[in-house]
Amino acid sequence: MSDPVITQIDIDAPPEAVWTVVMDTERLGEWVSIHRGLGDYSTGPAAVGSTMEQSLALRGAKFKVKWKLVRCEDAKVAEWHGKGPARSKAETEYRLEAIDGGTRFHYRNEFKAPLGPLGAVASKALVGGLPEKEAHASLNALKALVEKG
Repeated sequence: MSDPVITQIDIDAPPEAVWTVVMDTERLGEWVSIHRGLGDYSTGPAAVGSTMEQSLALRGAKFKVKWKLVRCEDAKVAEWHGKGPARSKAETEYRLEAIDGGTRFHYRNEFKAPLGPLGAVASKALVGGLPEKEAHASLNALKALVEKG
């Protein structure tokens, strides 16, 4: 995997309110900065085995990732594993921690480029610090969305 993006943000809302937004597939476009659309996805409450196909864009390059929810503890933890183009892989984890009536939202994302070490070097050269910048933009949008109700 590439260097993971690990960050967090405090949100002035209880974990259940944050969870409701982040686990609603149809609301990803409201807070995920690189989200461009949805393909097929599981309906109903999120549960281990739920899937979604997400269209994303990074530096103008559009791509699709097929995600599967591999860990799901209501209002606590969600871990998605994804498969992208050319056998690339990704993992995204949300951890919600109750703090003083609010939520500390922990975010982790790791990407594994195809072609082993050569692909990892090329990927780092192309995207640089962009994933971390986009993660911060997404979490700030999530905070604003949840806090406005």
